[in-house]
Parts: sequence; C-alpha cells; structure tokens
Amino acid sequence: MISVQEAQEIINQNIPERKQQILPLKKAFGYTTAEDIYSRYDIPNFSQSSMDGYAIRFEDKNLKLKIAGEMPAGSTEYFTLENGTACRIFTGAPLPDGADTVVMQEKVSVEDHEYLIIEDPDLEKGMHVRDAGSDAQEGSIAISSGNYLSAAAIGYLAGIGCTEVKVYAAPSVSLILTGNELVKPGENLDFGQVFESNSYQLESVLKQCGIETIESVLVKDDLSEVSKALHSAILKTDIVILVGGVSVGDYDYVIDATRKCGVKQRFHKIRQKPGKPFFFGTKEEKLVFGLPGNPSSALTCFYVYIAPLLSKIMMRPDITAKTSALTTSAYQKKSGLMHFLKATHLDGQVTPLHAQESYRLQSFAEANCLMILKENSEGCGKDEAVEVIILK
Repeated sequence: MISVQEAQEIINQNIPERKQQILPLKKAFGYTTAEDIYSRYDIPNFSQSSMDGYAIRFEDKNLKLKIAGEMPAGSTEYFTLENGTACRIFTGAPLPDGADTVVMQEKVSVEDHEYLIIEDPDLEKGMHVRDAGSDAQEGSIAISSGNYLSAAAIGYLAGIGCTEVKVYAAPSVSLILTGNELVKPGENLDFGQVFESNSYQLESVLKQCGIETIESVLVKDDLSEVSKALHSAILKTDIVILVGGVSVGDYDYVIDATRKCGVKQRFHKIRQKPGKPFFFGTKEEKLVFGLPGNPSSALTCFYVYIAPLLSKIMMRPDITAKTSALTTSAYQKKSGLMHFLKATHLDGQVTPLHAQESYRLQSFAEANCLMILKENSEGCGKDEAVEVIILK
C-alpha cells in the first residue's frame, strides 16, 4: 500500500496532454480559455451616455441652452451639437458630435419646452459619458488564456462581439458499474439485491466538474464481461472509472480485466479509510480508475483524487477546497490509515457525522466536508485543529 500523498503524486505525473476545442460562446460557460481573446472593436465603439439627461458642451454649462434635438439609444444618425445648444439624450445613446458632458435630467429645468437651465454645481467635464473603447479597445486582449469562463465572462465576450472561443476540452468518461447484486432504482428489489446508486452520484459530480460526455454501463461479476466493457470504454473515452470488484475477493475481476486489456498498473491500494482498495492505471494516454463499490468509499475517492485531476486537465476551478477547522468533539482511530470522515463545517468548526461506515450514504448526504485525520495519528481531541476538504 502507498500513502495518500504518493497516490496523488502518481496521478499528477500521468496527466495526459490537454486537448483544446472551439465552442460556440453560448456553450462555453464553465470552460477555461486556451488562448488570448482579442477585441475586434472599440467597446463601446462610440462615446455613449450613461444617463437619461442632456448632452452639452461643458464650456456652455452656465448658459441658457436651446434644446436642439434628441438622441435615443440605438440612433445611427450623426448629430452635431452647436455652441449654445443642448440635446435631449437617453442612456446608451451616442453623444452628438461636439458634446462632451451629460447632465442628469434631475438636475436641470426646462423653460417653455425649449430652453435648458443647468442646476448642477458639481458638474464636471466628461461626467456621465462612457468613452469609446473604455470597456475594450480594438486589438487589445479582452480575456487572457487560462481564464475561467463565468457567466460574467460569457456576457463580456458577447458584448465585444465574440461568437466562439477556444477552450481546454473536457475529457470523455466511461463508468463501468460491476456487481451481480445491483438492480436499477425503480425495479423490484429482491432478497440479496441492492439498488445501484454509484452511477447517479458519480454522473452528478462529474457534471459538476464540467464533464458532459459520460457513458455508464452495468456489468455482472464476470471476467469476460468486465474485460469486454473495459476494452470498449478505453477505445471510446479518455477516462474509465470502474466501480466495484476492485478488491481481491473471488468475484473481484477488475484487476484481472485491466491486465487482460493491457492497462499498466500504477498503484492498487492506499493507506486510507474509506477507499483502501483503489486502483489507478494507464494505457497510452488513457486513464483507468478502479473505485470501491461501497458508495461512500467511491465518492470519497472521487473527491480526493479524480475531481482534482479533472480540474487540472480542464484548467478550471476545483470543486473542493482545503482549509483547517477546530473539532467540536473528540474522535478516536487506530494509527496506520488516513481517515476521511463525513462531516459538517461551519464558522471555523468541524463536526464528524454519524454513520461513517463505507456503505452508508445518509451522512454523506448531510455532509459539506471531509474531515482528515492523518495516517500516523490516533484520532483527535476536542478543539483540535484538523485539515478539512470543503465540498462545494
């Protein structure tokens, strides 16, 4: 068995070369830019009013000004503002030629619907005007390579006229669920059977990681079936995650299937609880993981190892974050394995939950973090500082 840190290092040493793809802007949310994106225009491409009011020449602010016209948003007609005149203007409208300042409509009075008197002693030149190119300049970098495309970033790129972006591609993933005892939710549950839940939780967290192409297949505990499913998955997808059958029992065929399919084993067991029988191997650029079948173990291993890997491949933010917290109660364990306990984190404190057994998901459904107890420790005392993995 190897340590958790050794396992993480081995996985990081086998990250495949990142792939790139061009996506329509509306489908690029959640991805990360793979190149610098340049603005093709000045944005805005004209001087623009940021208020409803009146466009003036600042030098005329103390005069009674004749209202000479109107500029609504969307106007494409050029209008020149002469000395001693003002123009009614609306938010987003282009400034007339010659105007350099906008006065808010709340700070003027109008005589006979024709003449404007400015009543704003604090008015400054250029006030309430968005200069051309103030949001993006033609030929400048709008968003650099390596930036996460949030909703705001997508909106900004649309606002500069961008229609598609080059991003780091999401790998495709296959899930192979093994077990004679598994039946799908909705089917009758007979004696000796359990509902298959791992595909539901793992597909959900894969989507949270930005993975869209996921293929799931359920196979029996049979070497031929597992090998056939694994061979097909390796051909079709970038990452294969087998769930169950990864230990050394008489009906555990995952390790034999990986050998049969030419997968190079990088490690098999880790000094941790839950999830000790965890497999990682490679075949050329393809990555193969074997997770324990117990749902809590499978999900814990995913958060600790696979989620960080996907973030590195896609260059996107992690769905977990490490911090430290003070325990609200003591917890005892034997030295020799690192423990990941389902827990709740609030206001700098962490509370381990009930039902820590690897087959139980009830407490995991309540948890918002994993509390870490180090390999060589015998637990923790109350108010002791421990490391915590926050689950976002």
